[in-house]
Amino acid sequence: MNVFDYFFETSGVLEKEAVVGRESISYIDLSSNALKAARQFGKAHGENNYVLILSENSVFFITAYLAIMKSGNICVPLNPAIEPENLDKVLAKTGSTLAFISKRYQQRFVSYGFTVYDDETFKNWISAEDNGSPETGKTPFDETRLAEIIFTSGSTGEQKGVMITHKNIIANTASIVEYLNLTTADTIEVVMPFYYCYGLSLLHTHLRVGGAVHMNNSFIFIGSVIDDLNKYNCTGFAGVPSHFQILLRKTKDFKTTKFHSLRYVTQAGGKLHTAFIEEFINAFPDIRFNVMYGQTEATARLSYLPPEELRRKLGSLGRGIPGVTLKVADENGNPVKPGETGEILARGDNIMAGYFKDPETTAMTIKEGWLYTGDIATVDEEGYIFMQSRAKEIIKVRGIRISPKEIEAVIVTYPGVIDCTISAEHDDVTGESVKATVFVNEADLDKFNEEAIRQHCAANLASYKVPQKVVFDTKLTFNSAGKKSKY
Repeated sequence: MNVFDYFFETSGVLEKEAVVGRESISYIDLSSNALKAARQFGKAHGENNYVLILSENSVFFITAYLAIMKSGNICVPLNPAIEPENLDKVLAKTGSTLAFISKRYQQRFVSYGFTVYDDETFKNWISAEDNGSPETGKTPFDETRLAEIIFTSGSTGEQKGVMITHKNIIANTASIVEYLNLTTADTIEVVMPFYYCYGLSLLHTHLRVGGAVHMNNSFIFIGSVIDDLNKYNCTGFAGVPSHFQILLRKTKDFKTTKFHSLRYVTQAGGKLHTAFIEEFINAFPDIRFNVMYGQTEATARLSYLPPEELRRKLGSLGRGIPGVTLKVADENGNPVKPGETGEILARGDNIMAGYFKDPETTAMTIKEGWLYTGDIATVDEEGYIFMQSRAKEIIKVRGIRISPKEIEAVIVTYPGVIDCTISAEHDDVTGESVKATVFVNEADLDKFNEEAIRQHCAANLASYKVPQKVVFDTKLTFNSAGKKSKY
């Protein structure tokens, strides 16, 4: 099944809104418009092209995204603020010449000579006479065909194009809908971009069940996000760690606001320290807090921790979602014993087809059907997984392996600390030393000193884990997906 047909299998004829807010559209109009656009685009260009989308979250983005996949082409959603150097690399790999670009960004890409489609194009396609030309998918559709290529942020080096199939999206969407119990009554507040897999998963799941999305493209205006949750009767909110840290510790209104419709939140995109989780669930005991874990290579989601297990298994990323098998394995791929450390491996229909035009890295990442995540963890007797670190993040001091997340988790419990980043510095004697960058509000800066943080660490950590250097900062920086930028 083409993923377009999966999304609209039951929701496509609904007259209720699929998108709510300043920009809105009903299901019946969205499905009809995207189908017409798919037909027109398919007539002009056929199938199996790599088609760019360069747009903010909008009805335009959603329509283009759906139309590209329905037409049998491959969607390549990119950050419209992408650096020219990175865009050049994407174009060198994909050879893309076709692009859906929102009007506000078109001037940036004039020199590339793309064949550009925008809102005016959609208006013309929608108003044109529709002669009901054959649709992609009348004959059995191969679900293993590529639906999209998601390029990773490149924070760890060369950008990699993650190849996601129609089957991958369908499998992951069905799993998420099941464990979150999503229905047509749900409305999600979206603060993450749709070119990021977490943001896309919110769109996928709500289209499937006939729910609604509200798009807020300005999380920096925190007050508007808080207001939107009530204004649009949002039942769900999804965020990466920085979103929750800012809401909990950079605003005074969030924890005192009564959210009359919010029934759950989800957190993924990195480990949120337990201090923040406890702070949230103590402030909002009736809102279900879902800790989740995933990767772009898994379409989006791999595990979740049920809210009813949150206090009992605090700090765990949970267990595999429906349809996904997870194990923590040693270097030979064998499951480790409870309490031992190994790498998280995953298997399921949501695992990517591979990295685009990179068979060598694909072969190192997917072995015998298992995705090697690069994430280091332990597992307990009940099968709950506890993340330790990314393999590349491990710091070695005098040969002893140290997880940055363990130290960060201690420092963020110090009163007034908003966030912390642990990094390694070269040391002639120990090989590496530990540096802590501690983020605080500017008005509180004079209340902090290095020695107080070090003493706090010494009271809660082994001596070799106490940072040798502590610096303070008042400005958190984030990438386009809302994730904290590393120092």
